[in-house]
Amino acid sequence: MKYLYLTALALLAPPSLFAEPAILEPVTVTSTRMERLLADTPAAATVVDAGSKQGQPRLQLDESLNQVPGLYLQNRYNFAQGLRLSSRGFGSRSPFGVRGLRINVDGFPETLPDGQSQLDSIDLFAVEQLTVLRGPSSLFYGNATGGVVDITTHSGKTRNDSASVSVIGGSHGLKQANVQTTGRHDQGHHALSLTALDYEGFREQSEVRKYQFTGQAGWDLADTRSITVFLSAMDTPVAQDPGGLTRQQAHQDQRQASRFASRLDAGQQVDQQRLGLHYRDTAFVNGLLNARTFVSQRDFRQQLPFPGSSLIDYSRLFYGARLDYTLPFTVLTLPHRLLLGVDLDRQEDNRGRRSVSPTGNITAITADEEQQASADGIFLQLDSHLSDRFMLTIGGRADRLRMTIDDALLTDGNDSGRREFAENSYSAGLSWQVSPAHTLYTTVSSAFESPTFTELANPSGTGGFNPDLEPQTAMNREVGARGALGDRLFYEAALFRVDVEDEITPYQIAGRTFYQNAGKTRRDGLELGLEHATTDQLTLALSWTWSDFRFQEFFDSQQNVDVSGNRLPGIPQHQLFAQVNWQAESGLFASVESILGSHRYAENTNRTRVGSEWLVNLRGGKAWKLNQQTLTLFAGINNLLDRDYYSNLRINANSDRPVENRGYFEPGLGTTYYSGITLDW
Repeated sequence: MKYLYLTALALLAPPSLFAEPAILEPVTVTSTRMERLLADTPAAATVVDAGSKQGQPRLQLDESLNQVPGLYLQNRYNFAQGLRLSSRGFGSRSPFGVRGLRINVDGFPETLPDGQSQLDSIDLFAVEQLTVLRGPSSLFYGNATGGVVDITTHSGKTRNDSASVSVIGGSHGLKQANVQTTGRHDQGHHALSLTALDYEGFREQSEVRKYQFTGQAGWDLADTRSITVFLSAMDTPVAQDPGGLTRQQAHQDQRQASRFASRLDAGQQVDQQRLGLHYRDTAFVNGLLNARTFVSQRDFRQQLPFPGSSLIDYSRLFYGARLDYTLPFTVLTLPHRLLLGVDLDRQEDNRGRRSVSPTGNITAITADEEQQASADGIFLQLDSHLSDRFMLTIGGRADRLRMTIDDALLTDGNDSGRREFAENSYSAGLSWQVSPAHTLYTTVSSAFESPTFTELANPSGTGGFNPDLEPQTAMNREVGARGALGDRLFYEAALFRVDVEDEITPYQIAGRTFYQNAGKTRRDGLELGLEHATTDQLTLALSWTWSDFRFQEFFDSQQNVDVSGNRLPGIPQHQLFAQVNWQAESGLFASVESILGSHRYAENTNRTRVGSEWLVNLRGGKAWKLNQQTLTLFAGINNLLDRDYYSNLRINANSDRPVENRGYFEPGLGTTYYSGITLDW
């Protein structure tokens, strides 16, 4: 309650309370679709400079995103399932990849029309900046209730001619290398990055080998017009999956794989390419026009860590277009801006599924089908300055999602199906610039989130879509503040409530995950971030998240239990991140970070309580100037105190088994070491 009181005091205090406010460096965000200053954004938004994260191994996005309040990240070391990222609890149910959030890279979607996202194709060495918008985001991109992660990669347009080579090695066979170059010549610019990863992994059956290319080349066609081509490619020939363990197994041997993971050689192989084109005109009919088009192709094969219908493969084509136009105008001497836009996406999957015996033999073809999803969205947004200090933002969006399955395996009946969802979203927010250094805001917004193809699997065994599963809808109410206290302390705070109807929740039958709608859930939360520039060399950062996320009305039919009032599984009630960064003029640098999470539960019934976790990570190094080159040596220790913890929970897993036999747990690494060298010129 002390923290709630202090935060409320800061939000409500008059300007006179803040002595000698600092003028913040202007920061522009684009994740809200309309380019605007962060200070004018009536939403919880955090901008992270990934380029400042010296000495990191760059294995997963959590290295940059741990400091963002409201986010919870799991599954860093199981590359077959991917990093699990949740915002305000949305996305925690996902058994793999990211759900409930929109992921964009350089303005192009990594989120499919059905709402599923993958992060494996993102080259972390190429990432320059991340903008995280928390809370319902359907107004901006459609089909998401958790927010937006907007990723920007290196561009030669904003960087001087440069090149670098990095090599990293560490515990459990970690080997990683990166080569990149950026430059600008006359009216053109380019940026290229190539990364290779080879990692044996902490647990049995957790090896990964991955190769990535990220590149862009752009040209200025005139003073106001430009065009940029983006190309990325990824090849993952090996990404093994050790599976989940029971609590007893995890206590006996944290490094072991699950019973069938090694026997079946569980894991995946992935090959993906994406081509994108961005045209920008800053003087199109007195406004700003952005036009994007893209196409990506992905070949995928995965053996899940259990026998049965568990060998999956698909070939995917994902393509679409984005068009938005921002028109500034003046009314009564006050500035206003109108944003109009349209999004068109299409996903085409040729999918197969096979049944596998406990000895690894293929026994039957269980699925052969074509899945198609089309998502169309139109939206508008208006920023109106009511005065020099007050700005009103209102907007609306209409989305239509069509999903079809054409069954080609007719020996067991025709399991074709079709679902169509039409949803409307709206948002209204007010920002008040209390002083040049302080902004308060309040916002109300709605959002929806459809089931994915995977989540629509029919538990009755008759194939096609589950006719009983509907989209979940969310209503978000939020107040927040951001600014500076004095010249060195910067803060952000958000207090919110999200009410969700028909929350989509998982359960399992014979090892396979299915989904159902919960009646109602409620999320009450507080997010606080602080950064203190103590000296020119020393910076302190702190973020704290309080999350009271509960079922309001829900009878769990799988467990035959009324779970109303229970906590939503997988999310700790308290999260704390603290970091000390030191950077000397001599080139020496060091960082210590601490990540603390309170206990959480593994299933809807809250029968399995998972204890708190506390990790301390240390890294440091030194950079030397060598004529036109810079040589940097760095090293790090993760989990310095060698604490036992679970890097991932498989929520509601094996719910048809006794609790003691459910494989919820994926143990995290003990103390690990890494070191590296980078040469820049």
